Parts: sequence; structure tokens; C-alpha cells
Amino acid sequence: MSVAKVTEIIASSKKGFDDAVSQGIKRANKTLKNIKGAWVKDQQVSVSNGKITEYRVVMKVTFVLKD
Repeated sequence: MSVAKVTEIIASSKKGFDDAVSQGIKRANKTLKNIKGAWVKDQQVSVSNGKITEYRVVMKVTFVLKD
């Protein structure tokens, strides 16, 4: 039997939403082991002078706990 846990993380990128998700998973993997999936809960952008300056994602990351 496996037990999983879900944690919420926020990640950002100047390149785009896909990069923000990739960076978030990459960083989470340094601390959380056995990541099995992620759900993007929310997306936001920061805007300055009419231009997007940063892309942000809020993700729910699922990982399996070891026995």
C-alpha cells in the first residue's frame, strides 16, 4: 500500500508558464522525493508598462511517502 502527500508550491519564470512549471518541479525534486505528478491550480502574470515581466504558477505536487 502506498501513501501519497500533496503540497502546494509557487514558481515563477520570465520565459513563460511552461518554464515556470518546469522550474517548480525541478526545485521541488531537490527536497521532495518520489514526485509522481503535479496539478497547476492557478496561473498569474506580472505586468509593467503594458508588458509581461513574470509568469507565475501555483501547483499542487503529489509525492509518495516511503515506508
